[in-house]
Amino acid sequence: MSTRPITTVLFDLDGTLLDSIQLILDSYHHALRVNGVPARSDDHWLAGIGTPLRIQFRDWAHQPDLFDGLIAAYRDHNLAHHDRMVRAYPGAVELVRELRAHGRRIGLVTSKQRPGAERGLRFLGLADAMDVVVAAEDVTNPKPHPEPVLQALERLDAAPADAIYVGDSVHDMESGRQAGVRTAAALWGPFDRAHLERTAPTYWLERPSELLALVI
Repeated sequence: MSTRPITTVLFDLDGTLLDSIQLILDSYHHALRVNGVPARSDDHWLAGIGTPLRIQFRDWAHQPDLFDGLIAAYRDHNLAHHDRMVRAYPGAVELVRELRAHGRRIGLVTSKQRPGAERGLRFLGLADAMDVVVAAEDVTNPKPHPEPVLQALERLDAAPADAIYVGDSVHDMESGRQAGVRTAAALWGPFDRAHLERTAPTYWLERPSELLALVI
């Protein structure tokens, strides 16, 4: 593990900065229901959180009209109910602001499409806080592939040894590890330590403020 100071902090969005998990689950269930597809469990959808919709709905990719309909229905429902159902995780916004105040470069690496990611940042009041945003349409290989994290580092002209990626899912941790950055598992999200253990995060965070001691 690098012992160099952390100068670049990359964040996931859903489940890390933005508590949108119930909205996400509701949107998946809505998409299947309106398209006449048998329901799948919350656990099924949770397992894929952190990956793009095209991956989550890949079982229907061989039916292009249905595939497109599922994605459209998900997005329509998600956007219609977004601001009513989401909230900031306690301390998350303050963490980002504090890191910026101490001169750290900040980036968002998300599997959301850019419009959805930007809406989430606006809701949090962090639209001006990110030095870079890497969204689903910016990469060929989504998380858990390292490409999203590596692209953020490249655009920030930052070395992996100087960076950390904070996320809530196994896909976040695997992407960060493969990119060569330190990783921090956000345990305030939907997944507990037992779920994330196999990804061997560099750090475990019980609350956002704990990151400050590692970075500042």
